[in-house]
Amino acid sequence: MNELITRALSGLLYALIIVITLFIPKEWFFVVFFILGSLTIFEFLKLIKIKSWIPYLLLISLFFIFNFTHIKPVVLVLFLIPTLIVNSILIVDLFTDIDLFSGTNSQKKQLKRKYACIVFYLISGIIFLTQIPFVYNYFNPALLVSIFVLIWANDTFAYLIGKNFGKNKLMPTISPKKTIEGFIGGMLGTIFISYFVFLNTRLFSILIWVVLAILIAILGTIGDLVQSKFKRQAGVKDSGKIMPGHGGLYDRLDSILFTSPFIYIFLELFYYVS
Repeated sequence: MNELITRALSGLLYALIIVITLFIPKEWFFVVFFILGSLTIFEFLKLIKIKSWIPYLLLISLFFIFNFTHIKPVVLVLFLIPTLIVNSILIVDLFTDIDLFSGTNSQKKQLKRKYACIVFYLISGIIFLTQIPFVYNYFNPALLVSIFVLIWANDTFAYLIGKNFGKNKLMPTISPKKTIEGFIGGMLGTIFISYFVFLNTRLFSILIWVVLAILIAILGTIGDLVQSKFKRQAGVKDSGKIMPGHGGLYDRLDSILFTSPFIYIFLELFYYVS
């Protein structure tokens, strides 16, 4: 019971930090997500066994370029392409027993792969997360908070349905507790919550919110599995201890960081088509 209370309070504090972005100037919004991104990178570097300041310098540089300079849209697209490629490779990697960062690969090749993941999986996830509120050329934090709400809905419904009704394992070698029933329950629950998001925001039609809910349920689950494989290869249960009852920030942000580039491109395409 005490563990449940600790988990609930920790999760509530995390949710409040995200929701507060609705009420703060965009400059502070960037500060909040830069701090969250830096802490997430710190945890990720421990998992892949890199001790260097270079990833932080890359984060600072890319975060500044994409959020504080007037770059042309084509530059963002050029950054998006390798991001989608690396994320696609990580999806394929879920179905193999290969460790991307060890095995017969040379140390130089392992290091290249690690930095490809740092830049085009983790840092890019942070960048596109901060780009989502600006998809329509003005600061709209309600859009990002709505995406977080759907992510949380998927996690919550998947956990509740999986715990009470789950019998068939989704990917037992990577995440033994995830079930097919939990995945389906998470998706249906996210679609259900998307209706209330639609009623309270009126940003898009209900159809677009349903499509977003489905994308988030699928990609969010994949993002969680990708992180689970990194943790399994590192031999740890949690990425950190900053959030009592939950683990690290990377444990909480894994789904949204993997999902954000795909959500960004979907919203951009919808914007131009409409």
